Amino acid sequence: MSKRFMRWVEAWIEENIPPGANPDIESHEARAERLSEKLFAEAAEAGFTNVETEEERARVLPLVLTAVSDGTDFDIDAYRLKSQLAQENEDGD
Repeated sequence: MSKRFMRWVEAWIEENIPPGANPDIESHEARAERLSEKLFAEAAEAGFTNVETEEERARVLPLVLTAVSDGTDFDIDAYRLKSQLAQENEDGD
């Protein structure tokens, strides 16, 4: 198990897969597979060996699929508007 590689994977996922940004053109599984291949290609460019990446492949694919499937999308403007309305109405909701 390569902790260094897994830390790099987590950082790569955070930088390259924003939450809630999945176009309806491809399924989550297809997008996860495409992005996983991109991740492993960039890992080779970053200096990780095939041995390091192949032994962690089974762990990486579910992480990418989870990130791709995440539908969480936080709208800061809606949050601010709801907070302002709650303060004006003094109901706390």
